[in-house]
Amino acid sequence: MALNMTSRNVVKKVLSIDTPEGAGARVRRSIGSASLRNLTPFLLLDHFHITEGAGFPDHPHRGQATVTYMLEGSSRHEDSAGHSGTIEAGGVQWMCAGKGIIHAEMPVHGKNVPEPRGLQLWVDLPKNVKMTDPSYQELDPEAIPVAYPEGKDGNITIKVISGKSHGVESPVRPLGGCWYFHVMMKNGATMFQDIPAGWTAFLYILKGAVSVGESGPVHDSFHTLVLSNENGETGVRVTAATDDTSFVVIAGEPLDQTVVQYGPFVMTNQEEIQRTLMDYRTGRNGFEKAHTWKSKIGNM
Repeated sequence: MALNMTSRNVVKKVLSIDTPEGAGARVRRSIGSASLRNLTPFLLLDHFHITEGAGFPDHPHRGQATVTYMLEGSSRHEDSAGHSGTIEAGGVQWMCAGKGIIHAEMPVHGKNVPEPRGLQLWVDLPKNVKMTDPSYQELDPEAIPVAYPEGKDGNITIKVISGKSHGVESPVRPLGGCWYFHVMMKNGATMFQDIPAGWTAFLYILKGAVSVGESGPVHDSFHTLVLSNENGETGVRVTAATDDTSFVVIAGEPLDQTVVQYGPFVMTNQEEIQRTLMDYRTGRNGFEKAHTWKSKIGNM
């Protein structure tokens, strides 16, 4: 915990808009929408709710990491490199697409099973690692460490998905710097989260309402709050304005590079995008199985 606790403040507030995505799915999108196109190193933030019959069948990626955090229900995944499994409620999957992968993400539905809800974050990869081999880091719910700033009987619980919070550190080691915390607070509780100097940071409110800084206004659910990044600001102070408040704090090291995006392909110039499209069409440089592999879960 920083000795000088000077809070960042809200400099932009964006309501997450309900948007169609995938095969019949609906998402609330803030980062990646017209209101907040890019927030380096972050490319996209979707708060998804997937009803029966919807999902994200076989599709490619290159040049980014995707972070899927399940809030309720569960989701299956399968990819062209032979990796498959299920992300349970409270679990996270950190997929580095690198030079190329094709995968499917499909919800699990059934009688008395909660409909899948969660967050997917896209993080840009530094230019020098965009063409690395794909890799995964996955944590089951019980493997995500938890911080209790006021003790286990206190009013604040922080799931440390990535990074460090109140003396607790996650085992996740993503390419590029990125911290990710899921915070649950009771009405009136206040926390201060350290954030490295110079990093981009934001909050997304899942449930309830919060105020940010010393005397900021109250912000309610489904809003993304972009935080200031001034000299001397050491973190962010957040106060719960309702009982059962839940939000994420996400921070990352900004990248000094251009973002050129064509759907699921994220590179740094148009020439690299054209090369990516050619690689995908011709099945090479990470897309060798682009025209022969089909997932089991996406084609059921």
